[in-house]
Amino acid sequence: MQEVIDGIRVGVIHGPGNRLTPVWFDLHRRKHSIRQITNCWRERRGATELIHFHVTDDGALYELTYNPVSGCWQLELVEVL
Repeated sequence: MQEVIDGIRVGVIHGPGNRLTPVWFDLHRRKHSIRQITNCWRERRGATELIHFHVTDDGALYELTYNPVSGCWQLELVEVL
């Protein structure tokens, strides 16, 4: 498990109904292509509703979190498969 990293870059497809689909993210100057979104859910922290995504690349499971109020992404979890 890795510590939380704020302000990561995430490539996203915006779909109908405010739907977000992350397709890649940049971690330590390395682009990770998302192969699969395994889970997605919303969580309220105070007045802010965060959107969580469990995603995989070719070697690990990551938890990406999007804050729609600030427009920022955060990496919360890395688990090597």
